[in-house]
Amino acid sequence: MPQHRSFRTALIGAALLAAGALPAAAQEMSVGQAQLVRALLPTVVNITARAQVRPTPEPVMASASGGGGGGTSAASGRVRVLVNAGSGFVIDPSGEIATNWHVVVNAYDIVVTFADGSRASAELLSASPLVDLAVIKVNVGHRLPAAHWGDSSKVQVGDPVLAMGNPLGVGLSVSAGIVSALNRNIMDTPYDDFIQTDAAINHGNSGGPLFDMKGEVIGVNSAIISPTSGNAGLGFSMPSNDARFIIERLTHKSWARPGYLGAKLQEVTPEMANALGLPAPAGSIVAEVEDGSPAGKAGLRPGDVILRYAGEAPGDERALLRAIARTEPGAAVPIVIRRDGQQTELTAQVAEWPVMWWESTETGTGAAPHFSVPHDLGLMVGPLDTAMRASYGVRPEATSGVVVTGVLPGTDAAQRGVSAGDVIVQVNGTAIDSAADLQREIDRARADGRSYALFLVQRKNQGTTAAQHPSAKWLALSLAPS
Repeated sequence: MPQHRSFRTALIGAALLAAGALPAAAQEMSVGQAQLVRALLPTVVNITARAQVRPTPEPVMASASGGGGGGTSAASGRVRVLVNAGSGFVIDPSGEIATNWHVVVNAYDIVVTFADGSRASAELLSASPLVDLAVIKVNVGHRLPAAHWGDSSKVQVGDPVLAMGNPLGVGLSVSAGIVSALNRNIMDTPYDDFIQTDAAINHGNSGGPLFDMKGEVIGVNSAIISPTSGNAGLGFSMPSNDARFIIERLTHKSWARPGYLGAKLQEVTPEMANALGLPAPAGSIVAEVEDGSPAGKAGLRPGDVILRYAGEAPGDERALLRAIARTEPGAAVPIVIRRDGQQTELTAQVAEWPVMWWESTETGTGAAPHFSVPHDLGLMVGPLDTAMRASYGVRPEATSGVVVTGVLPGTDAAQRGVSAGDVIVQVNGTAIDSAADLQREIDRARADGRSYALFLVQRKNQGTTAAQHPSAKWLALSLAPS
């Protein structure tokens, strides 16, 4: 079998190295690489995230991060649980860790495992679904060794690299390879600029670092392309310059706040260049200009070809979009265009991406998902608003409280029949109007040394008969961890 041949080859190589049969330069490189790996391992972490999946009668598939889940049917009102295995790396000694958003999406329980085997719970600080990045944080009582960012603009095809992470959930692992290609567009986002590598990247490596031989992070491992579920030598990492830009804004502003021009752009193809009378394809052609946008105010029109932006000549429309997104809102930027065969310079005052649009694509970028009850109780809750009433069939007579949106199987709440659509009205005699109120009362009961808390629950309608309209009911729910 191939793995047996590889193992024998490794043994032969090790024996030759021990005997001094390999050239001195090769021995030095092997020793130096091993020392580098040992120095970098403490900065890399494994991530296990338990995520809420909305009740559905259909089977839930494993996630791209190597997850697998189980649960009960939608009819029971209990949520399904998906366990994602992913990776990350420490970006600040205080405990901030970078990873992919898809590793921790909808997670109610995030556990980080370090290279020495120690574990810690983590909280989601902020995330950007649009660019698939997230920042989580642990508090371990001491400073952590942090990875250092490298300059991805200096990366070249053929450069040796190391990928570290948690492939297939087996634990912290290292693979080596080279940079296979740059500026790959895998149709993941409008801004794709991936570094392609043949270093082994599998499900579970998501969010882990791609290191250069100086030990600097030049990419965030984010995707693979394979005819099977395993590695086929086509791994893709988000360049460190892009990732660092987003992550620094997430940690300081809670969301990325990209620049916005308000023009729809397309790459100039050879056919377009011919039609425009250009000697070769160059720039990005404007397809649409939004009313009242910075592009419109600057005088951009459909058919204009943007050749230079802020003094630079972006290689394609994805590079131009990245440049616009990186621009500080409010900045006045010179734009050189080609219109009617002539070059003209315009000035656009870049705005901040309209918050309504951003929120529609960046749902969930706040500090935490709506789940805020201690996860060991197994309850997910949401506000008692119109949308929640419609989604969960809340009884009209329920006028205050919080809506149960899911119950984890096997917990005390599940065993006592709490289900999605129920409304928690009181805890220990105190009215509940928000998830924060519920959290406070649970914490208070635990601080008082109680093993149970008394919940007044308005049960969801089960049907049309009187017997299927249960009245409110008190339930004593265990506060002990499940």
